[in-house]
Amino acid sequence: MPISLPRPIAAYFAADQDDGGAIAMCFSENAVVIDEHRTHKGRDAIRKWKTEASAKYSYTATPFEVSEQNAQTVVTARVAGNFPGSPVDLRYAFVLQHDLIARLEITA
Repeated sequence: MPISLPRPIAAYFAADQDDGGAIAMCFSENAVVIDEHRTHKGRDAIRKWKTEASAKYSYTATPFEVSEQNAQTVVTARVAGNFPGSPVDLRYAFVLQHDLIARLEITA
């Protein structure tokens, strides 16, 4: 059963199947993404991060749980694809601002 996500987060997971440009437009101009212990600041860096990740692996992310924690919207998603350890459940901690994503940290 699909879960209900705030609009910017639903847009993020929908764009995750597209290119890095589509993902970057889900974020504010000065947004920050932290993934695999690396920080990507600004839309251009976020676009590059997603483009490189998409070129390296094919995967799908299926959100199955959402909660509010410390002013963050935390989504847990099952990520499956052609990477070592697949499938894995990842935690996406979003901070929203003005109907865009201002910060995202992805952890295991």
